[in-house]
Amino acid sequence: MEGDFIKINKWLLPFSWCYGLGVKLRNMLFEIGILKSKAFEIPIIAVGNITVGGTGKTPHVEYLAGMLQEQFRVAVLSRGYKRKSTGFVIANAHTTMPQIGDEPYQMKQKFPKVTVAVDKNRCHGIEQLTEQDKQLDVVLLDDAFQHRYVKPGINILLVDYHRLIIYDKLLPAGRLREPLDGKDRADIVIVTKCPQNLKPMEYRVITRAMSLYPYQQLYFTTLEYDELKPVFPEGSPDASLSQLSGKHVLLLTGIASPEQLVHDLSPLTPKLHPLTFSDHHQFHHKDIQLINDTFATMEEPKCIITTEKDVTRLQNIEGLSDEVRKKIYVLPVRIKFMQNQEEAFNNHIISYVRKNSRNSILTKGKSGHRSKESSPKKPAGDKPPTISFKNT
Repeated sequence: MEGDFIKINKWLLPFSWCYGLGVKLRNMLFEIGILKSKAFEIPIIAVGNITVGGTGKTPHVEYLAGMLQEQFRVAVLSRGYKRKSTGFVIANAHTTMPQIGDEPYQMKQKFPKVTVAVDKNRCHGIEQLTEQDKQLDVVLLDDAFQHRYVKPGINILLVDYHRLIIYDKLLPAGRLREPLDGKDRADIVIVTKCPQNLKPMEYRVITRAMSLYPYQQLYFTTLEYDELKPVFPEGSPDASLSQLSGKHVLLLTGIASPEQLVHDLSPLTPKLHPLTFSDHHQFHHKDIQLINDTFATMEEPKCIITTEKDVTRLQNIEGLSDEVRKKIYVLPVRIKFMQNQEEAFNNHIISYVRKNSRNSILTKGKSGHRSKESSPKKPAGDKPPTISFKNT
Protein backbone atom coordinates (compact mmCIF):
# COMPACT_ATOMS: atom_id res chain seq x y z
CA MET A 1 0.00 0.00 0.00
CA GLU A 2 1.10 3.59 -0.68
CA GLY A 3 0.74 4.47 3.00
CA ASP A 4 3.71 2.25 3.86
CA PHE A 5 6.00 4.88 2.26
CA ILE A 6 4.72 7.96 4.10
CA LYS A 7 7.54 9.65 5.97
CA ILE A 8 6.74 10.47 9.58
CA ASN A 9 9.16 12.57 11.62
CA LYS A 10 8.79 10.58 14.83
CA TRP A 11 10.98 12.90 16.90
CA LEU A 12 8.40 15.64 16.30
CA LEU A 13 5.49 13.57 17.64
CA PRO A 14 5.45 15.36 21.06
CA PHE A 15 4.90 18.65 19.22
CA SER A 16 2.13 17.02 17.17
CA TRP A 17 0.43 16.03 20.42
CA CYS A 18 0.47 19.67 21.61
CA TYR A 19 -0.78 20.88 18.23
CA GLY A 20 -3.56 18.30 18.34
CA LEU A 21 -4.75 19.59 21.70
CA GLY A 22 -5.22 23.06 20.24
CA VAL A 23 -7.14 21.76 17.23
CA LYS A 24 -9.33 19.52 19.40
CA LEU A 25 -10.15 22.51 21.63
CA ARG A 26 -11.19 24.59 18.62
CA ASN A 27 -13.39 21.79 17.27
CA MET A 28 -14.93 21.25 20.70
CA LEU A 29 -15.84 24.96 20.91
CA PHE A 30 -17.77 24.56 17.65
CA GLU A 31 -19.42 21.35 18.81
CA ILE A 32 -20.73 22.89 22.07
CA GLY A 33 -21.76 26.12 20.37
CA ILE A 34 -19.31 28.63 21.87
CA LEU A 35 -17.96 29.18 18.37
CA LYS A 36 -20.89 29.44 15.95
CA SER A 37 -21.43 27.81 12.57
CA LYS A 38 -23.87 29.73 10.40
CA ALA A 39 -26.40 28.02 8.12
CA PHE A 40 -27.78 29.73 5.02
CA GLU A 41 -31.05 29.59 3.09
CA ILE A 42 -29.23 28.33 0.00
CA PRO A 43 -27.43 25.07 -0.80
CA ILE A 44 -23.79 25.22 0.27
CA ILE A 45 -21.25 22.60 -0.82
CA ALA A 46 -17.82 22.77 0.83
CA VAL A 47 -14.77 21.08 -0.71
CA GLY A 48 -11.49 20.74 1.14
CA ASN A 49 -9.06 18.55 3.03
CA ILE A 50 -7.40 18.12 6.42
CA THR A 51 -3.84 17.85 5.15
CA VAL A 52 -1.06 20.16 4.07
CA GLY A 53 -0.38 19.80 0.36
CA GLY A 54 -2.46 19.41 -2.76
CA THR A 55 -5.30 16.90 -2.91
CA GLY A 56 -6.80 18.13 -6.19
CA LYS A 57 -9.27 20.68 -4.83
CA THR A 58 -9.36 22.86 -7.93
CA PRO A 59 -10.15 20.06 -10.45
CA HIS A 60 -12.90 18.76 -8.16
CA VAL A 61 -14.47 22.20 -7.67
CA GLU A 62 -14.26 22.69 -11.43
CA TYR A 63 -15.99 19.36 -11.95
CA LEU A 64 -18.83 20.43 -9.65
CA ALA A 65 -19.12 23.84 -11.30
CA GLY A 66 -19.18 22.39 -14.80
CA MET A 67 -21.70 19.73 -13.89
CA LEU A 68 -24.05 22.03 -11.95
CA GLN A 69 -23.99 25.00 -14.33
CA GLU A 70 -26.06 23.01 -16.83
CA GLN A 71 -29.09 23.16 -14.51
CA PHE A 72 -28.44 25.83 -11.86
CA ARG A 73 -27.02 29.28 -11.21
CA VAL A 74 -23.70 28.52 -9.56
CA ALA A 75 -21.24 30.59 -7.55
CA VAL A 76 -17.75 29.59 -6.39
CA LEU A 77 -16.41 31.34 -3.30
CA SER A 78 -12.73 31.18 -2.39
CA ARG A 79 -10.52 33.10 0.01
CA GLY A 80 -8.30 34.13 -2.92
CA TYR A 81 -4.95 33.05 -1.55
CA LYS A 82 -2.10 35.53 -2.23
CA ARG A 83 -4.35 38.01 -4.04
CA LYS A 84 -3.50 41.72 -4.00
CA SER A 85 -6.99 42.87 -3.00
CA THR A 86 -8.91 42.76 0.28
CA GLY A 87 -12.51 42.12 1.30
CA PHE A 88 -15.21 40.81 -1.04
CA VAL A 89 -14.39 40.83 -4.75
CA ILE A 90 -16.63 39.38 -7.45
CA ALA A 91 -14.94 38.56 -10.75
CA ASN A 92 -16.01 39.98 -14.11
CA ALA A 93 -14.59 39.94 -17.64
CA HIS A 94 -12.01 42.60 -16.71
CA THR A 95 -10.83 41.17 -13.39
CA THR A 96 -7.12 40.39 -13.27
CA MET A 97 -5.40 37.44 -11.63
CA PRO A 98 -3.76 39.54 -8.86
CA GLN A 99 -7.19 40.83 -7.82
CA ILE A 100 -8.64 37.40 -7.03
CA GLY A 101 -5.76 34.89 -6.99
CA ASP A 102 -4.64 32.23 -9.45
CA GLU A 103 -7.15 29.46 -8.78
CA PRO A 104 -10.31 31.66 -8.82
CA TYR A 105 -8.99 33.38 -11.96
CA GLN A 106 -8.46 30.00 -13.60
CA MET A 107 -12.03 28.96 -12.77
CA LYS A 108 -13.52 32.19 -14.11
CA GLN A 109 -11.63 31.74 -17.38
CA LYS A 110 -12.88 28.17 -17.78
CA PHE A 111 -16.47 28.79 -16.62
CA PRO A 112 -17.55 32.34 -17.60
CA LYS A 113 -21.20 31.56 -16.75
CA VAL A 114 -20.30 30.70 -13.15
CA THR A 115 -20.07 33.50 -10.59
CA VAL A 116 -16.61 33.53 -9.01
CA ALA A 117 -15.91 35.58 -5.88
CA VAL A 118 -13.30 35.81 -3.15
CA ASP A 119 -13.61 36.77 0.50
CA LYS A 120 -11.53 35.70 3.49
CA ASN A 121 -14.73 35.93 5.57
CA ARG A 122 -16.79 33.14 3.99
CA CYS A 123 -20.00 34.08 5.82
CA HIS A 124 -19.75 37.65 4.55
CA GLY A 125 -18.95 36.37 1.07
CA ILE A 126 -22.06 34.17 0.96
CA GLU A 127 -24.20 37.05 2.22
CA GLN A 128 -22.87 39.31 -0.52
CA LEU A 129 -23.42 36.68 -3.22
CA THR A 130 -27.01 35.99 -2.20
CA GLU A 131 -27.81 39.70 -1.92
CA GLN A 132 -26.39 40.51 -5.35
CA ASP A 133 -28.00 37.54 -7.14
CA LYS A 134 -31.46 36.64 -5.90
CA GLN A 135 -31.63 33.79 -8.43
CA LEU A 136 -28.47 32.06 -7.20
CA ASP A 137 -29.07 28.33 -6.66
CA VAL A 138 -25.89 26.99 -5.03
CA VAL A 139 -22.56 28.16 -3.61
CA LEU A 140 -19.41 26.04 -3.86
CA LEU A 141 -16.88 26.78 -1.11
CA ASP A 142 -13.35 26.15 -2.30
CA ASP A 143 -10.89 24.86 0.33
CA ALA A 144 -13.41 25.18 3.17
CA PHE A 145 -13.64 21.82 4.92
CA GLN A 146 -11.93 23.29 8.00
CA HIS A 147 -13.71 26.64 7.75
CA ARG A 148 -16.32 25.81 10.36
CA TYR A 149 -17.95 29.23 10.62
CA VAL A 150 -20.12 28.16 7.69
CA LYS A 151 -22.37 25.13 8.04
CA PRO A 152 -22.55 23.51 4.59
CA GLY A 153 -25.31 21.22 3.43
CA ILE A 154 -22.73 18.86 1.94
CA ASN A 155 -19.16 18.61 3.20
CA ILE A 156 -16.74 16.97 0.76
CA LEU A 157 -13.38 15.76 2.08
CA LEU A 158 -10.60 15.06 -0.42
CA VAL A 159 -7.91 12.51 0.45
CA ASP A 160 -4.78 12.01 -1.65
CA TYR A 161 -4.31 8.33 -2.57
CA HIS A 162 -0.54 8.79 -2.31
CA ARG A 163 -0.77 10.08 1.27
CA LEU A 164 -3.88 8.56 2.79
CA ILE A 165 -4.88 10.26 6.04
CA ILE A 166 -5.26 6.87 7.74
CA TYR A 167 -1.47 6.53 7.66
CA ASP A 168 -0.56 10.12 8.49
CA LYS A 169 0.17 12.06 11.68
CA LEU A 170 -0.58 15.57 12.86
CA LEU A 171 1.71 18.48 12.08
CA PRO A 172 4.62 18.86 12.43
CA ALA A 173 5.47 15.13 12.48
CA GLY A 174 3.10 14.46 9.58
CA ARG A 175 0.86 16.55 7.35
CA LEU A 176 -2.53 16.34 9.06
CA ARG A 177 -3.97 19.73 10.00
CA GLU A 178 -6.39 18.14 12.45
CA PRO A 179 -6.89 14.71 14.07
CA LEU A 180 -8.11 11.85 11.93
CA ASP A 181 -11.60 11.96 13.45
CA GLY A 182 -12.08 15.28 11.64
CA LYS A 183 -13.09 13.15 8.66
CA ASP A 184 -16.29 12.30 10.52
CA ARG A 185 -17.70 15.72 9.55
CA ALA A 186 -17.62 14.73 5.88
CA ASP A 187 -20.76 13.67 4.06
CA ILE A 188 -18.67 12.59 1.07
CA VAL A 189 -15.06 11.39 1.05
CA ILE A 190 -13.19 11.24 -2.25
CA VAL A 191 -9.87 9.43 -2.61
CA THR A 192 -8.13 11.46 -5.31
CA LYS A 193 -5.25 10.95 -7.73
CA CYS A 194 -5.75 7.19 -7.84
CA PRO A 195 -3.78 5.13 -10.37
CA GLN A 196 -5.99 4.28 -13.32
CA ASN A 197 -5.15 0.60 -12.89
CA LEU A 198 -6.17 0.43 -9.21
CA LYS A 199 -6.95 -3.18 -8.37
CA PRO A 200 -10.29 -4.33 -6.87
CA MET A 201 -8.50 -5.55 -3.75
CA GLU A 202 -7.06 -2.05 -3.19
CA TYR A 203 -10.55 -0.52 -3.37
CA ARG A 204 -11.71 -2.93 -0.69
CA VAL A 205 -8.69 -2.41 1.57
CA ILE A 206 -8.94 1.40 1.38
CA THR A 207 -12.70 1.33 1.92
CA ARG A 208 -12.35 -0.73 5.09
CA ALA A 209 -9.33 1.17 6.34
CA MET A 210 -11.05 4.56 5.96
CA SER A 211 -13.53 3.32 8.58
CA LEU A 212 -16.37 5.62 7.55
CA TYR A 213 -19.81 5.87 9.11
CA PRO A 214 -22.88 4.55 7.26
CA TYR A 215 -24.05 8.09 6.45
CA GLN A 216 -20.78 8.83 4.60
CA GLN A 217 -20.23 8.01 0.95
CA LEU A 218 -16.82 7.08 -0.46
CA TYR A 219 -15.73 7.77 -4.04
CA PHE A 220 -12.51 7.31 -6.01
CA THR A 221 -11.21 9.64 -8.73
CA THR A 222 -8.22 9.73 -11.04
CA LEU A 223 -6.69 12.46 -13.19
CA GLU A 224 -7.04 12.65 -16.97
CA TYR A 225 -5.26 15.03 -19.34
CA ASP A 226 -6.42 16.78 -22.51
CA GLU A 227 -4.31 17.85 -25.48
CA LEU A 228 -1.43 20.24 -24.89
CA LYS A 229 -2.38 23.84 -25.69
CA PRO A 230 0.04 26.67 -26.58
CA VAL A 231 0.25 29.31 -23.84
CA PHE A 232 1.01 32.21 -26.18
CA PRO A 233 -0.43 33.11 -29.62
CA GLU A 234 2.95 32.64 -31.32
CA GLY A 235 3.20 29.13 -29.91
CA SER A 236 3.16 25.85 -31.80
CA PRO A 237 -0.19 24.15 -32.58
CA ASP A 238 -1.99 21.83 -30.16
CA ALA A 239 -0.14 18.61 -29.51
CA SER A 240 -1.04 15.22 -28.08
CA LEU A 241 0.84 13.65 -25.19
CA SER A 242 1.96 10.87 -27.51
CA GLN A 243 4.08 13.45 -29.37
CA LEU A 244 6.33 13.84 -26.31
CA SER A 245 8.13 10.61 -27.16
CA GLY A 246 11.76 11.42 -27.87
CA LYS A 247 11.48 15.05 -26.73
CA HIS A 248 13.24 16.73 -23.85
CA VAL A 249 10.45 18.14 -21.68
CA LEU A 250 10.91 20.87 -19.09
CA LEU A 251 8.05 20.40 -16.60
CA LEU A 252 7.50 23.81 -15.00
CA THR A 253 5.29 23.76 -11.90
CA GLY A 254 4.38 25.97 -8.97
CA ILE A 255 1.76 23.74 -7.35
CA ALA A 256 1.49 21.96 -4.01
CA SER A 257 2.01 18.38 -5.23
CA PRO A 258 3.69 18.02 -8.64
CA GLU A 259 4.62 14.39 -7.95
CA GLN A 260 1.51 13.00 -9.65
CA LEU A 261 2.20 14.98 -12.80
CA VAL A 262 5.82 13.77 -12.84
CA HIS A 263 4.60 10.20 -12.35
CA ASP A 264 2.09 10.46 -15.20
CA LEU A 265 4.42 12.12 -17.73
CA SER A 266 7.55 10.09 -17.01
CA PRO A 267 6.43 7.01 -19.03
CA LEU A 268 5.80 9.26 -22.06
CA THR A 269 9.38 10.51 -22.28
CA PRO A 270 12.57 9.41 -20.53
CA LYS A 271 13.82 12.98 -20.87
CA LEU A 272 11.61 14.76 -18.34
CA HIS A 273 13.26 17.64 -16.47
CA PRO A 274 11.14 18.96 -13.55
CA LEU A 275 11.65 22.62 -12.57
CA THR A 276 9.65 23.01 -9.36
CA PHE A 277 8.59 26.12 -7.46
CA SER A 278 6.43 26.45 -4.34
CA ASP A 279 2.64 26.49 -4.50
CA HIS A 280 1.18 29.80 -5.80
CA HIS A 281 4.74 31.00 -6.52
CA GLN A 282 4.96 34.53 -7.88
CA PHE A 283 7.54 34.48 -10.66
CA HIS A 284 10.22 37.17 -10.40
CA HIS A 285 13.03 38.24 -12.73
CA LYS A 286 15.49 35.66 -11.40
CA ASP A 287 12.90 32.89 -11.87
CA ILE A 288 12.25 33.95 -15.47
CA GLN A 289 15.99 33.99 -16.13
CA LEU A 290 16.28 30.49 -14.64
CA ILE A 291 13.50 29.24 -16.92
CA ASN A 292 15.11 30.83 -19.99
CA ASP A 293 18.58 29.53 -19.18
CA THR A 294 17.42 26.02 -18.29
CA PHE A 295 15.43 25.67 -21.49
CA ALA A 296 18.24 27.12 -23.63
CA THR A 297 20.68 24.44 -22.41
CA MET A 298 18.33 21.54 -23.23
CA GLU A 299 18.84 19.51 -26.40
CA GLU A 300 16.41 19.57 -29.31
CA PRO A 301 13.69 18.51 -29.85
CA LYS A 302 12.27 20.10 -26.71
CA CYS A 303 9.27 21.82 -25.19
CA ILE A 304 7.96 23.16 -21.88
CA ILE A 305 4.84 21.89 -20.13
CA THR A 306 3.15 23.78 -17.31
CA THR A 307 -0.15 23.62 -15.42
CA GLU A 308 -3.33 25.63 -15.83
CA LYS A 309 -2.77 27.30 -12.47
CA ASP A 310 0.78 28.29 -13.36
CA VAL A 311 -0.33 29.78 -16.67
CA THR A 312 -2.42 32.37 -14.83
CA ARG A 313 0.84 33.68 -13.29
CA LEU A 314 3.01 33.30 -16.40
CA GLN A 315 0.88 34.84 -19.14
CA ASN A 316 1.51 38.46 -18.17
CA ILE A 317 5.12 38.01 -17.08
CA GLU A 318 7.72 39.94 -19.07
CA GLY A 319 11.14 38.53 -19.91
CA LEU A 320 10.35 35.05 -21.20
CA SER A 321 12.55 34.37 -24.23
CA ASP A 322 11.04 34.03 -27.71
CA GLU A 323 12.07 30.37 -27.72
CA VAL A 324 10.21 29.72 -24.46
CA ARG A 325 7.10 31.58 -25.63
CA LYS A 326 6.98 29.52 -28.83
CA LYS A 327 7.39 26.15 -27.12
CA ILE A 328 5.54 26.38 -23.83
CA TYR A 329 2.31 24.39 -23.49
CA VAL A 330 -0.35 24.11 -20.83
CA LEU A 331 -1.63 20.65 -19.89
CA PRO A 332 -5.36 20.78 -19.05
CA VAL A 333 -6.40 18.32 -16.34
CA ARG A 334 -9.77 16.97 -15.26
CA ILE A 335 -10.99 14.34 -12.84
CA LYS A 336 -12.67 11.06 -13.71
CA PHE A 337 -14.69 8.96 -11.30
CA MET A 338 -13.71 5.32 -11.06
CA GLN A 339 -15.81 2.16 -10.63
CA ASN A 340 -18.68 3.77 -12.59
CA GLN A 341 -19.37 6.10 -9.64
CA GLU A 342 -19.95 9.29 -11.64
CA GLU A 343 -23.72 8.93 -12.04
CA ALA A 344 -24.27 8.20 -8.34
CA PHE A 345 -22.15 11.18 -7.33
CA ASN A 346 -23.87 13.54 -9.76
CA ASN A 347 -27.32 12.41 -8.68
CA HIS A 348 -26.44 12.93 -5.02
CA ILE A 349 -25.25 16.49 -5.61
CA ILE A 350 -28.04 17.47 -8.00
CA SER A 351 -30.71 16.02 -5.72
CA TYR A 352 -29.39 18.02 -2.77
CA VAL A 353 -29.31 21.29 -4.72
CA ARG A 354 -32.73 20.76 -6.27
CA LYS A 355 -34.40 19.86 -2.96
CA ASN A 356 -32.86 22.78 -1.08
CA SER A 357 -32.82 25.52 -3.69
CA ARG A 358 -34.49 28.69 -2.48
CA ASN A 359 -35.83 29.07 -6.05
CA SER A 360 -37.56 25.70 -6.12
CA ILE A 361 -41.33 26.02 -5.69
CA LEU A 362 -41.46 22.30 -4.92
CA THR A 363 -39.59 22.72 -1.64
CA LYS A 364 -41.07 25.96 -0.36
CA GLY A 365 -43.41 25.61 2.55
CA LYS A 366 -46.42 27.72 3.39
CA SER A 367 -44.20 30.43 4.83
CA GLY A 368 -42.35 30.74 1.52
CA HIS A 369 -39.04 29.42 2.88
CA ARG A 370 -37.37 26.21 1.88
CA SER A 371 -37.22 23.29 4.23
CA LYS A 372 -33.69 22.84 5.57
CA GLU A 373 -31.76 19.68 4.87
CA SER A 374 -28.77 19.40 7.13
CA SER A 375 -26.04 16.81 7.30
CA PRO A 376 -26.96 13.70 9.28
CA LYS A 377 -25.85 13.44 12.86
CA LYS A 378 -22.98 11.08 13.56
CA PRO A 379 -24.51 7.89 14.96
CA ALA A 380 -23.09 6.14 17.96
CA GLY A 381 -21.18 3.03 16.99
CA ASP A 382 -22.17 1.09 13.88
CA LYS A 383 -18.75 1.70 12.39
CA PRO A 384 -16.89 -0.68 10.08
CA PRO A 385 -13.85 -2.48 11.46
CA THR A 386 -10.57 -0.59 11.32
CA ILE A 387 -7.51 -2.10 9.65
CA SER A 388 -4.20 -1.07 11.21
CA PHE A 389 -1.20 -0.24 9.06
CA LYS A 390 2.35 0.47 10.13
CA ASN A 391 3.95 3.76 9.09
CA THR A 392 7.58 3.73 8.03
